[in-house]
Amino acid sequence: MKRILIRGANWLGDAVMTTPALLRVREKFPDAHIALLTPEKLAELWLNHPAINETIAFSPAEGVFSVAKKLRAGKFQTALVLPNSPRSALEVFLARIPGRLGYSRPWRNWFLTKAIAPRADAVKMRKRTESEIKALITANPQSLPRMPQFSPSVHQSREYLHLAAAVLGANPEPLPAALFVTTQEVDAARQKFALSAIANPIFGINPGAEYGPAKRWPIERYIAAAKEVQKKTNCAWIVFGGRNESDLAGQIQSALGSAPIFNVAGRTSLRELMSLMKLCRVFLTNDTGPMHAAAALGVPVVAIFGSTSPELTAPLVPNDSLLKILRTDVPCSPCFLRECPIDFRCMNGISVEQAVDAVQSY
Repeated sequence: MKRILIRGANWLGDAVMTTPALLRVREKFPDAHIALLTPEKLAELWLNHPAINETIAFSPAEGVFSVAKKLRAGKFQTALVLPNSPRSALEVFLARIPGRLGYSRPWRNWFLTKAIAPRADAVKMRKRTESEIKALITANPQSLPRMPQFSPSVHQSREYLHLAAAVLGANPEPLPAALFVTTQEVDAARQKFALSAIANPIFGINPGAEYGPAKRWPIERYIAAAKEVQKKTNCAWIVFGGRNESDLAGQIQSALGSAPIFNVAGRTSLRELMSLMKLCRVFLTNDTGPMHAAAALGVPVVAIFGSTSPELTAPLVPNDSLLKILRTDVPCSPCFLRECPIDFRCMNGISVEQAVDAVQSY
């Protein structure tokens, strides 16, 4: 195989969790030309990545025929389809790529030349209903497992590794996620965002979560934690976030007053976001795409989990010392809902003191 196409994931966190599989494919085919088909919003993620020779980006407005036309020009022999959607399989089918490999799912199998069954130990992130949640929290606590007990093999990254192993013969053993920025990129971001003269230790804080409010630790607690950490360490804070999270970032910036704080929410490119993360001694965050990106860049992460499961989507770090997970032992978590239908106990049970202690440990 000399020319391989990989259809990448559509969201930042998922894309970062594919990097172990991408690296394993590169390991298996060191001399192949490997191209990644990716949404244009994620194209910059793959600059300087050793697993990828080429990115082929598509916009939200582009249909499958337009994407297929781009792919035909690449004359690929094999396509590894990582997402489970019908569209991702249709794209490579219309591109007439001879080998089309992916997981078996409804409405797409006949677009693939090889569709493998889902892993036996895969765990689906099923949303709990409100009635299920209320039943869990009113039941006798002694009769309930306090947390789902999952093995490491259920992590989402194992889905991608298993697929690459099953259809391409790649090594299925896990790896930490890996992203890369250059020293020049970091220096340019430092200068652009007026950080060059900052002598204070720089900490990162990411109070948003695109999925919904159930994944967000209360903003009042983020503010209290940021104030306390700043008082104890004399740190400078970089507040991260997307365009839709500028209000949350602005609340933290206003609350810290004269303390050194740099609000970059909605103001960075993806490469600048990564470069600024690389400047941070530690990154305090909800379960989000930026959480995964920071960990993949080697930045220590304090990750707050509520409605989701770290067993399934914890950041992939090279060693445990680079990750601290904060979560509450409540029977209704993980529910995988966008909004909490009860009293938000999974997040309200995580104290400011816990976050401060975790951040300070770095």
